[in-house]
Amino acid sequence: MSTMVAPAETNLGTAPDRVASQSNLDVSALIERSAWLRKELFRMVIRTKKGHVPSSFSCAEILIALFYGGILRYQKGRPSDPLRDRIIVSKGHAAMALYPILADVGFVPATELENFTRKDCLLRMYADPSIPGIDSISGSLGHGLGIGAGMALAAKQDGRDQRAFVIVGDGECYEGSVWESAVFASHQQLGNLVGIVDRNRLAIMGPTENLLQLDSLEEKFRSFGWATVSINGHSYREILGALGRIGQTGGRPLAIIANTVKGKGISFMENRSEWHNRMPDAAQQEQAWRDLETNVITD
Repeated sequence: MSTMVAPAETNLGTAPDRVASQSNLDVSALIERSAWLRKELFRMVIRTKKGHVPSSFSCAEILIALFYGGILRYQKGRPSDPLRDRIIVSKGHAAMALYPILADVGFVPATELENFTRKDCLLRMYADPSIPGIDSISGSLGHGLGIGAGMALAAKQDGRDQRAFVIVGDGECYEGSVWESAVFASHQQLGNLVGIVDRNRLAIMGPTENLLQLDSLEEKFRSFGWATVSINGHSYREILGALGRIGQTGGRPLAIIANTVKGKGISFMENRSEWHNRMPDAAQQEQAWRDLETNVITD
């Protein structure tokens, strides 16, 4: 009889070490955190049989880079700090990707990870601002970029040195509100707004280019007046290089097209739309855990 490699009730540990405010780790340490985040997310899903692994895994390096790569400005344990940078995971299925990070930086109790999606829990399937560190509700797609634009505009008008970062799903770009927000942000010259498109090229119903062609997203955002760059969304060097353009766009908002792999890190989930919200069986859980132990993200 085989033995489950990643028992749901086993404590797989916390991040390699606690972060200081506005952490600034090197690439090797960021890669180590990638492995930690994926294991934490997988354990949350297996424990409750709820959640979206592939959508969360495609944006893992983006979130790690923002929180631990010296980009986001926040203070550990102070989610209510009015001056911290704002972050919105607009692709609602990946809201859970934030939860282990919020626990690690002291915004929510780490014990809440054990209660993910359970009755009366703090951490639900979709995010909302009742969760410390969550800046916008998610679930209905297409709203995050507009909300982030509003936050960036408010900061600009108030003279606050504060930025808003919004992770948008590529399938989410089917929503017209995304492009209304793009026009608004350009018109308002929101150089403190960053939109990061998780370009994994898969929606729940199949490849995005078969459902409704989106290419070239870089050209589209540029035509709306944004500064744009296209990168490998799993390469920390490329992610941090692109984010280093913040404040150097001549007042234009910055769009980063992050080319990613849905389900990155688990071999049988990668680039497979049918795993959008499907639960692996016992044998698949074992295979997934072996993958998470051995498939190190390289830069």
